[in-house]
Amino acid sequence: MKKSSVIIALCVLAAVPMVLLTVSIRENKAEQQAMNAVPPIKSGETRSSEWGKYYPRQYDTYMQTRKSDEIVDVLKHDPALVIMWGGYAFSKDYNKPRGHFYALEDNINTLRTGAPVDNKTGPQPTACWTCKSPDVPRLMKRDGELEYFTGKWAKYGDEIVNTIGCGDCHDSATMKLTLTREYLKRALDAEGSLKTANITHQDMRSLVCAQCHVEYYFKKTDWEDKGEKKTAMVVTLPWNKGMTAENIEEYYDSIGFSDWTHSLSKTPMLKAQHPGYEFFTTGVHYRNGLACADCHMPYVREGGVKYSSHAVGSPLDNIANTCLNCHKGTEKEFRQTVERKLARKEELSKMATDILAKAHLEAAKAWSLGATEEEMKPALQDIRHGQWRWDFAVASHGSFFHAPEETLRTLAGAINKGQDARLKLRVVLAKYNAADYVAPDFSTKEKAQALVGMDFDALVKEKKTFLNTLKQEWFKKSEAKGLFDPASRKDMQLKTSYN
Repeated sequence: MKKSSVIIALCVLAAVPMVLLTVSIRENKAEQQAMNAVPPIKSGETRSSEWGKYYPRQYDTYMQTRKSDEIVDVLKHDPALVIMWGGYAFSKDYNKPRGHFYALEDNINTLRTGAPVDNKTGPQPTACWTCKSPDVPRLMKRDGELEYFTGKWAKYGDEIVNTIGCGDCHDSATMKLTLTREYLKRALDAEGSLKTANITHQDMRSLVCAQCHVEYYFKKTDWEDKGEKKTAMVVTLPWNKGMTAENIEEYYDSIGFSDWTHSLSKTPMLKAQHPGYEFFTTGVHYRNGLACADCHMPYVREGGVKYSSHAVGSPLDNIANTCLNCHKGTEKEFRQTVERKLARKEELSKMATDILAKAHLEAAKAWSLGATEEEMKPALQDIRHGQWRWDFAVASHGSFFHAPEETLRTLAGAINKGQDARLKLRVVLAKYNAADYVAPDFSTKEKAQALVGMDFDALVKEKKTFLNTLKQEWFKKSEAKGLFDPASRKDMQLKTSYN
């Protein structure tokens, strides 16, 4: 073969891969451009499967949150919680959180939301829907925020039927991240360190999560609707004095707020919700400019396409693509480090719950012996502040990872306050000849619920009646209205801790 022919042949062979690579790059760019184009999603669309038609990768990963379906009864794990929440709904039923796929289902099924028989009955206000569905901002826009926050939880049973999804965080017209809950904007401006006018895209990658993963309370707000006087229970974030446990405690104390009065100790109590964002802002990840999405929604590559995984869950499920992007060592070493941090948190948390539960029972004994409000007030204040610190430290679930030092500091404060309360109560008990009083056994969930006077079987019976009647009617009505997304509940099985 002539030398020139060989050269030509080699050139052709070299050119073929280059041509194929060029075609591949063009195809990938075209696919990425198609992904980045804004599709025609109607305003207020709450069915995530409709968004998924245009963003199949994101939707498919979002649907993976259905894998997080295990029910873990926290009250069985630590029965002291039943005593600590005596007289409050959390003493009835409290499970570890599951994936976003189940957020609405678990809200409906929990004993905490009661067993309404129509849209005006049941123990909880409409505000209990607020973090569970993109139907919420739709209703706020349609009815007005104050009307949305007025009435009982069951009021919107046939309207709020789609679980946490695309419409909670994205603007359907631009696909940009957006805040769909006005109470967060108000809280940011009140707190002051990050004004809403100065929010960046990186900030938004945490703030869309902070619409729900925060501490809040229901602020009683009187208003008038066409001459009719109404009362709304408005979700409000208590950030006016700052975001630490002590800052928020100071705020609540200054307005005389309490979530409930404890059925045993008669303490005006505070219940932390899920202050994940508050703890996150005190940790090293936040200080280094990371956002919630960096760890909980890492980027994924498929060929030349890059997108954010919406399988929101623990970063420990995907350590190689989350934690080890920044941290050194092996996956095994990193997991061992996290386990040590969690063990320390669990040790202090268990110590705090044992102390505080006994404080409630000792206070109840003091009251039964004739103790006065003046004698009891200092101890009750310590119980209030101690339990608040404990709850604030553990209710966000990931606090030990987001800010381990702050978590341990807050739990240490809870233990100190609880011990102070018990010392003061011991003085009161001694005055009434009961210095040797020993708190009764609360080593199981059943024993603890008996101590707080709960008829658990009756609660379950009422709830099951609701699940088999009114709940079924809600979904039938919502489907007739074109609101319900069947894909959001496909193959979903009823799972509760009381089955």
